[in-house]
Amino acid sequence: MNTSYAFTVMTPSYNRASTLPRVYESLLQQDFKDFEWLIIDDGSTDNTAELVQSWIAEAKIPIRYKWQTNQHKKTAFNHGVREAHGELIVALDSDDTILPDALSNMWQQWQAIPEAERANYIAVTGLCARPDGQIVGDKYPQDVMAITSLDMSFKHQVRGEKFGCLQTSVLRQFPFPEDIRGFVPESLVWRKIARAGYKTRFVNQVYRTYFDSADSLSAEGARMGKQHALGLILLARDTVQDCLPWFWDQPKEFIKAAIRYTRFRLHLKDQGVALPELAQLSDWRAKLLVAACAPIGYALYRRDAS
Repeated sequence: MNTSYAFTVMTPSYNRASTLPRVYESLLQQDFKDFEWLIIDDGSTDNTAELVQSWIAEAKIPIRYKWQTNQHKKTAFNHGVREAHGELIVALDSDDTILPDALSNMWQQWQAIPEAERANYIAVTGLCARPDGQIVGDKYPQDVMAITSLDMSFKHQVRGEKFGCLQTSVLRQFPFPEDIRGFVPESLVWRKIARAGYKTRFVNQVYRTYFDSADSLSAEGARMGKQHALGLILLARDTVQDCLPWFWDQPKEFIKAAIRYTRFRLHLKDQGVALPELAQLSDWRAKLLVAACAPIGYALYRRDAS
């Protein structure tokens, strides 16, 4: 893949003119300059376009601005991946900041991977901190680890918001599914990449200052409401069926997923939506687990409805 920059910092945005300056200022402070800032505007109706054009005129950093009709965060993300000119993509939310040495450290970590092995890596992933400096979630068991994200999640049980860069050429092979209505958990994409054998270089280095916001993909997924029933069913199915090799590492997580499968399937039925084929179970072990947990899933569904 021909690239023009080491990084594309890619920011999907919708009506975030009030917070984008925070992103811009953090990019101006980077001690590593081989990057572009790509803003994907998902149909904003505020003054985002004018604001970005003023920054482009300043010419302090390379900025590209792409507008699309309002669709969904996953569509804007895919758009940005297609447009990226960087070898690596940093997906930075429209109200967050990265530390001044974030890009330089990511690049150092990426270059530390032997060149012959880099094609087998999807990411360098570090930590997030809140504005007060508190680390979000868990640190990694070791300061540098090269494993898949599934092994990190299930075997090492590391939790919490994480952040880093992604290899553009690999990411283009695994787009977010745009034919699925509404919210699609980003974990579905990261897990698919991990099952394909791509490793991540995990480092105990803080890269991002995390601000709680409804604008982020991860925050959107945290709203466990009925409006996200299909996406949550897909994630539950992915756990109980496609992640079965990791069952004995964290059986409780598989039981919880089996419960969610029934719970949100009933919500989907209430909406008059048939369960799509890609959300159906085919493995007998997954079917048995879901059936065993169905009474609890039904009870939670009834509680939701009350």
